[in-house]
Amino acid sequence: MLFQGFLNLNKPFDWTSHDCVARVRKLLRLKRVGHAGTLDPAATGVLPIALGKATRLLQYLPENKAYKATIRLGMRTTTDDLEGEIISSQACAGLSLAEVKTALAQFEGKIEQIPPNYSAIQVDGKRLYDLARQGKMVEVPVRTVEIFQIDILDWREGDFPELDVAIACGSGTYIRAIARDLGAILETGGTLAALLRTQSSGFDLTNSLTFADLEAKLQGGTFQPLAPDAALQHLLSVTLPAIPAQKWCQGQRVSLDSDITGIVRVYQEETHFLGIGQLQDEVLIPQMVFEAIS
Repeated sequence: MLFQGFLNLNKPFDWTSHDCVARVRKLLRLKRVGHAGTLDPAATGVLPIALGKATRLLQYLPENKAYKATIRLGMRTTTDDLEGEIISSQACAGLSLAEVKTALAQFEGKIEQIPPNYSAIQVDGKRLYDLARQGKMVEVPVRTVEIFQIDILDWREGDFPELDVAIACGSGTYIRAIARDLGAILETGGTLAALLRTQSSGFDLTNSLTFADLEAKLQGGTFQPLAPDAALQHLLSVTLPAIPAQKWCQGQRVSLDSDITGIVRVYQEETHFLGIGQLQDEVLIPQMVFEAIS
């Protein structure tokens, strides 16, 4: 069977996003497989996987993400999580939750963030984690990211207290950097102890499948990918009559009486998803034709 659509994968611990793509490619016997929103090996949770022609839709998915994270204070590491070597360690049993709340409030809104040295960002064409492994430290460019909301879920006191938080954020945000910078503000040091992504690119953890789930469905012949437009509901939609729809699928621009502008989902008869278009001055321009009409 040729699968076309999306898989909402619950990424296992200690797997890279590339490992997951390779496994899905093998299980489904499908060459065209891609993912949205890289997850670190030590992180788990939602990893959207595009199958077949849906790989061309990845660029149109919404960018917002949500996480549950555990931050350990009193410790700094080379990678800003527990995967790295410990740089410093100091007990901070006297730290109060009130102090942490005050410091944490500084991270909401648009903030400037320096990504971890061990990250996939490229500097001069080279990945930061490759340079870090070679012992080459370079100046990491500051980026502006947006944190929509941070909620404290739990607080565990001790020499190395831990804080559980729920974070809703925009694309490009490093939760490891939040852990590191929170520790810097509190002057205790901080590192990420655990990370679970609960939402990504329009997909939610509650509807995700583990590899065990996927294999069971494949063996039972019940696996069906999510519809290609399942995660595109943030885009407005337009519907074309039969003849204009056929012309549009052939790469032609078609006139459309609409006050909408920008990127839209395109349908025939409201339920037949055709692809992605751009509406400009009442002209619908093909951007990505998902399914042609014969």
